[in-house]
Amino acid sequence: MRDAGSETRDRQREREQMLDHQLMRRGVIDSRVLAAMRKVPRHLFVDEALRERAYGDHPLPIGEGQTISQPFIVGLMSQLLGLTGSEKVLEVGTGSGYQAAVLAELARRVCSIERLPALAARARSLLESLGYTNVWVRVGCGTLGWPDEAPFDRILVTAGAPAVPPPLFEQLAEGGRMVLPVGQVAEQTLTVVEKVGGEMRTTAGAACVFVKLVGKYAWEN
Repeated sequence: MRDAGSETRDRQREREQMLDHQLMRRGVIDSRVLAAMRKVPRHLFVDEALRERAYGDHPLPIGEGQTISQPFIVGLMSQLLGLTGSEKVLEVGTGSGYQAAVLAELARRVCSIERLPALAARARSLLESLGYTNVWVRVGCGTLGWPDEAPFDRILVTAGAPAVPPPLFEQLAEGGRMVLPVGQVAEQTLTVVEKVGGEMRTTAGAACVFVKLVGKYAWEN
């Protein structure tokens, strides 16, 4: 049986390899994002049977038909948000809670919405056990946002939408930024949305594939 120290060193080495091979070589170079992903123990956010694969270049199932995104996508979306540490962030789609943990390292406050109660409960418990006190997890329809906490400096949507949900854009602060996958069910485009003078400005990025964003202003369940 391995001792705890050996296990910790192995996981630290896996995270370093993840940063080198999957993130930095592919353009994720924001030092704060890299530091956050070096710190957050990704393997704890997947089932124990999948932990040997936790740092691989692929998404993994987390139950309820949902996935934890591959590390590169987490890093890229976090980098696109352009966080400095002072922001209040809305995350739509808590899932495993891994992205929320990364955001908690990068922002002042994170409000995360998950439509599936079992996933929300598991993520909330894990985030609390890891000592994150600046993350709030709520069960609800993510496409409606979190009105009583709006406006948000940044919004991150971790599921594919057919278009930008109007309530989310309304809750984005002036000068704020939203990152989300937009497109069809089979493939989306990673899109950056900015609010400038109350108007929407969008920048299309890389092709990607996410699970469906389900809700009033997205896909039906």
